[in-house]
Amino acid sequence: MFTLKIKKIVCLLLIAAFLQPTSAFGQTNSDANREIADLQAQINAKQQELEGYQQREAELRKKIQEKQTEQASLKNQISILDSGIAKTEIEIKSAQLDIDKTALEIKKVTLEIKDTESDIQRKKDYLASVLRLIAQNDDKSQLEIILAHKSLSEFLDQVEYIKNLNASLEETLIKVKAVKADLEKQNSGLDNKKKDLENLKKNLEEKKGEINDQKVNKEYILDETRQSEKEYQKILAAAEAEQERANAAIIEAERQIRRKLAEQQGIGGLKFNDSGFIWPVPQNTITAYFHDPEYPFRRIFEHPAIDIRAGQGTPIRAAASGYVAKAKDGGYGYSYIMIVHGDGLSTVYGHVSHINVKPDEFVAQGQVIGATGGMPGTPGAGYLTTGPHLHLEVRLNGIPVNPLGYMP
Repeated sequence: MFTLKIKKIVCLLLIAAFLQPTSAFGQTNSDANREIADLQAQINAKQQELEGYQQREAELRKKIQEKQTEQASLKNQISILDSGIAKTEIEIKSAQLDIDKTALEIKKVTLEIKDTESDIQRKKDYLASVLRLIAQNDDKSQLEIILAHKSLSEFLDQVEYIKNLNASLEETLIKVKAVKADLEKQNSGLDNKKKDLENLKKNLEEKKGEINDQKVNKEYILDETRQSEKEYQKILAAAEAEQERANAAIIEAERQIRRKLAEQQGIGGLKFNDSGFIWPVPQNTITAYFHDPEYPFRRIFEHPAIDIRAGQGTPIRAAASGYVAKAKDGGYGYSYIMIVHGDGLSTVYGHVSHINVKPDEFVAQGQVIGATGGMPGTPGAGYLTTGPHLHLEVRLNGIPVNPLGYMP
C-alpha cells in the first residue's frame, strides 16, 4: 500500500512538472514570451511606418503618370525626374525599414525556436520518467504484482494507475510530434526570412545606384538644354527622329537578311536551334519594363523593350544564335546591334558603347557581341538616356513583344 501511494505521488509530481513552465537558456517561458511580445510590437511599429512610406510612394507614382500625360516641356520633364528621384528616395527608406523589420522577425523566430526546443526537451524528460516507472512494473510477473498487494482492490488500483500512465505516455508522444512539426516549420520560416533579408539588402544597393543615375540624367538634361525650353524641344525632336530612324532601319535590315537566308536555306529559312534565350548581361534589376507606364520619356515614345541595369562597358552576349542584321555605330548618337534568330524572332541591343560584330556575321548563343553603354554623353548613348543599362528588345515577325516572355 505504501509503495502504491509513493508511485501515485511520483506520478502526480511528474504531471505537475510537465504542466509547469521551465527555464530555457537561462530564461523562464514567461521571460521569453515577454521578449517575443516586445519584438512583435517593434515589428508592428515598423510595418506601420512602412505603410506610410508606401502610401507616399503611390502618391508620387500617380503624380508621375499624370505629368506624363501633359504636353512635353522642360519644366514638365524636370518635374517628372524630380518626382522619380523623390520616389526612389522613399523606396530606399522603405528598403532600409524592411531590412530592420526582417531582422526583428528573424530575432523573434529565433527566440520562438529556442522556446520550442525547450518545450520538446521538457516533454522528453517527462516521457523518460514515465517510461522508467512503467519499466519497473514490466519487470514483475502478474503473480508477483498480485502477491505484493494486500487486497484485490489495491491490485486493481495499481492496474488503473499503469493504464493511466500508458494513456499519459501516448498523449505526450502526440504532443511531442506536434511540437517537433512546429519547430521544423519555424526553422523553414527562419531560412526564408534570412533569404528575404539578403534580397532586401541587394534591393537597397540597387536603389542607391538607381537614384544616382536619375540625378546624373537630370543634370545632363539641364546642361544640354541650358535650361532653355527651345533647346529642350530641339532635343525632343532629335530623340524622336532618332528612334524612328532606328526602328525603320531595324525593320528593313530584318526583312533583307531573312529574304537572303530564305534564298540560301530554302523555304522556311532560319530555324531556332537553341533550347531558349539566355540573359545577354548578368540578370539584374530591370529599370524600365516593356511599355512601362513610369518610363520617364513615355510622352515622346512608347518603350518597346526592357532596360536591364548594367555597368558601363559590361560585355553583351547574344541571347540566342543567329545572324547579325544590323550593327549601327551612331557615334555619340544611338548605337545598337540587331540579331535575327529562327522562328521569326529577333533581338535588339541598344545604347551599346562598343560593337564586336559585323552585319551578316553568324553568332553563337553566349558569344560576346559588344559592350553596354547608356551613360549620358558617352558613345552609343543617344538622346535622353536614363543611365548605364542595356536596352533589350525581342521582336516576333518584326513587331516588338515583351522580352520577359522569352527570358529564362
